[in-house]
Amino acid sequence: MVLCQSGEAAAVPAAGGKEPDVPLSLEEDTGTGQPCPCPAPGVEAAGAEERRACGCCSGLSWPRCCKAPGTKEASCPGLGLFYTVLSAFLFSVASLFLKKIEDVHSVEVSAFRCIFQMAFVLPGLIYYKTGFLGPKGKRIFLFFRGFLGSSAMILLYYAYQVMPLADATVITFSSPVFTSLLAWIFLKEKYSIWDLLFTLFAITGVILIARPPFLFGSDVTGIEGSYTEHLKGTIAAITSTVSAASTFVILRKVGKSVHYFLSIWYYAVIGLIGCVIALFVMNEWRLPHCGKDRVLLILIGLLGLGGQIFLTKALQIEKAGPVAIMKTMDVVFAFILQILFLNQLPPWWTVGGALCVVASSSGTAIRKWRQTLKKAKENEI
Repeated sequence: MVLCQSGEAAAVPAAGGKEPDVPLSLEEDTGTGQPCPCPAPGVEAAGAEERRACGCCSGLSWPRCCKAPGTKEASCPGLGLFYTVLSAFLFSVASLFLKKIEDVHSVEVSAFRCIFQMAFVLPGLIYYKTGFLGPKGKRIFLFFRGFLGSSAMILLYYAYQVMPLADATVITFSSPVFTSLLAWIFLKEKYSIWDLLFTLFAITGVILIARPPFLFGSDVTGIEGSYTEHLKGTIAAITSTVSAASTFVILRKVGKSVHYFLSIWYYAVIGLIGCVIALFVMNEWRLPHCGKDRVLLILIGLLGLGGQIFLTKALQIEKAGPVAIMKTMDVVFAFILQILFLNQLPPWWTVGGALCVVASSSGTAIRKWRQTLKKAKENEI
């Protein structure tokens, strides 16, 4: 018998369902930190043919022991999905508060959120001793994660300000479809005829929400303000969706080799720099005059930070398929909040578009999930 150190030894799956070998970090260790007795490989009891077992796994054989080297430690079932729902709720409430703010540009709101994220993440970086730059081989990924993630945030906030809450949320929810396409390009994942079909469904949903005049005529109902602003918001939401999909791919590529606090740190720092430059160029920087708006800005920053942390953790401990399916709650929360607090009943075009987008995103997620499970079973065999 030898001692095997307890710890979480597996990272989140990368492209094709493979699990990259990443160094263990102290902060990702969710075990007790105490050694557990496990039989050493290659050591057989004389005259015994019984399977070797580890007491920490209720009798499972050593190659499948949750504490054995190179295997994944069992986590709380459904914890990643709970994180996803909680993240969706926090983001939805933050978007509702954004609709309530008056005379504050979306870029300035994004800057305030970045400031709050930096303030709350900084103590975590110091506590976990992660540094401020991250591993050398991962810095380029962290930079693009920060740039694309902050760009998605700014564009999404603009879309929320000029579009109905449900419309903007539904468009951004099509990100799993774009994630599949980008994963095919950059992570060499398979892109089949089903993925193409789901993409067409998502595009159909976006068209139903955008309702271009050349298809629906000039008399478009159920929008906020002029159609020009609605169209700008639609373009911003689509661009935000593509940026968010790129962020998903980068997070899956990096996995647990980088602490999630460090990932959010890059997001906040790069986002703040970009927001400050944009505000000076547009000459839009001004503090809100109303005390209510200042409170809402603070709450948006706090809720955005919480949503970002829970979403990042969900992607690190749960497979992308279940997370993408559970993110349908984004749309549900958006419709509920818009009806209850904004007194806006979504038109049938938006409902139809939402069904198309949710169907395409859920179909993409279920298909990818099944592929991952199938490949995992083949690897076990």
